[in-house]
Amino acid sequence: MLNILLCGCGGRMGAALSAAAVAAGDRIVAGVDIHPTGAASYPVYTSADEFEGKADVIVDFSHHSALSSLLAYAERTATPLVVCTTGHTEEELTEMREAALRVPVFFSRNMSLGINLLMALCRRAAATLGADFDVEIIEKHHNKKLDAPSGTALMLADCIKEADTDTPHPYVYERHSERRARERGEIGISAVRGGTIVGEHDVLFCGKDEVITLSHSATSREVFATGALRAAHFMVGRAPGLYNMDNVVNDL
Repeated sequence: MLNILLCGCGGRMGAALSAAAVAAGDRIVAGVDIHPTGAASYPVYTSADEFEGKADVIVDFSHHSALSSLLAYAERTATPLVVCTTGHTEEELTEMREAALRVPVFFSRNMSLGINLLMALCRRAAATLGADFDVEIIEKHHNKKLDAPSGTALMLADCIKEADTDTPHPYVYERHSERRARERGEIGISAVRGGTIVGEHDVLFCGKDEVITLSHSATSREVFATGALRAAHFMVGRAPGLYNMDNVVNDL
């Protein structure tokens, strides 16, 4: 049984992780949320520093602005941290990498195992097709999502860029801002926000007279909660370092 300190426990993903933990036989020993509701079955604090107990791992589904305080708490208590939030600034990412020299930190912009398989397929497609195929990424999420494009869309773009190093791959987010033909190697990224869409990502490789589409669709938040729990179990007992879902998948 894993004892988890859950940050962002009052949000949608916090609720999903709480339910998944119960189903898996794990335990949320405490929650952290800036707006505690009192409806949780465990004590909820407004800051991790208020928690005087001991957890095996911290799982963060709160907001990227909470990263600094959670890294400091993780280091002070020598507790592994699983970061599941997105929208981090470059400064925050640098802070995360530096903290990982002293404490085990897991970071992924998407906790779904299916998305990580999609990334592997995109790498292979990019390496095979090269810049002869135009790449467009379309991501769709619910109307409450704050960041755009999604962290997952950027993660997909990054893996395509890394797989085809022979061609520059500038990211283009807003084609309406200027009228011009598409340049070779561009990766277009488009965001859709509406309704209760949990998460959909389509990657189009568009060549002469043919289009290859790789897709992933999440129909519930449970897939992300399950992935986060798997990462949490993976992180217990790890040495300091920065880990991601590739490490979890390769450990299966």
